[in-house]
Amino acid sequence: MNTDQEISPTVRYRNVNSSGMKIFYREAGDRDAPTLLLMHGFPTSSHMFRDLIPLLADRYHLVAPDLPGFGFSEALDRAQFKYTFDHLTQVIDRFTEAVGLRRYALYVFDYGAPIGFRLALAHPERVTAIISQNGNAYEEGLSDGWNPIQKYWKEPTEANRAALRDFLKPETTRVQYVHGVSDETLVAPESYTLDSALLARPGNDDIQLDLFLDYANNVALYPKFQEYFRTRRPPLLAVWGNTDPFFLPAGAKAFTRDNPDAEVHFYDTGHFALETHVREIADAIRDFLGRKLMN
Repeated sequence: MNTDQEISPTVRYRNVNSSGMKIFYREAGDRDAPTLLLMHGFPTSSHMFRDLIPLLADRYHLVAPDLPGFGFSEALDRAQFKYTFDHLTQVIDRFTEAVGLRRYALYVFDYGAPIGFRLALAHPERVTAIISQNGNAYEEGLSDGWNPIQKYWKEPTEANRAALRDFLKPETTRVQYVHGVSDETLVAPESYTLDSALLARPGNDDIQLDLFLDYANNVALYPKFQEYFRTRRPPLLAVWGNTDPFFLPAGAKAFTRDNPDAEVHFYDTGHFALETHVREIADAIRDFLGRKLMN
């Protein structure tokens, strides 16, 4: 027996009730260690953190929930639950309390960013640091890929809503994973296949279209997010795929305008940077949190 062989940390798959909804989450690491709350984005789930969690669980307590309507969390009917980013944040806020998270660093990606930043605005004393992986808070970070969605914001007609259904097709989901990736063999096919299967559940398409429309309210909050960065100066690390078709490198660089101490790392990859650069990003997180949380 090779006693030098690495033993993978145990990851547990749990459910908890939050605001009357079943929320699924992944958890690993010592609960007495500093906590890192991992917030996924569209069109994925906590599955996107499957390779990152084991690389950090020896030092940190990792908690990765699935948002309502995503992954293995409950997806209530739209008649029972209004799918807005404010409402998702309320559920996740109560989730953190239900699982006993008093203080935590945030890892935010895509949709996870406006939710995480809302949590930080509501409870700045709880947030020990922020890691933004292609999690935007600046208008200059929005690419032309947002144009069809922005058209829907300006003119919320049925025609403009219907035009966005292409974003929910399996081939579009796959493109989100492989666009800008130099070696597509690094991208695990179960990632976009699982996302597509869950997007195909009855009624989920309209949940996602509702969130496309409500994303305009995230952009409206950008000035408040920026004021938080400027006044509270949380330790902030941006780890960014520089060929992301939706969130441009300018969005990562802009963090330093409001928080000059923010650290920005770019990687030659796309939107789902963890698929191709998980070890590099894990190393950056360990170094960053090791310096910022241990002082």
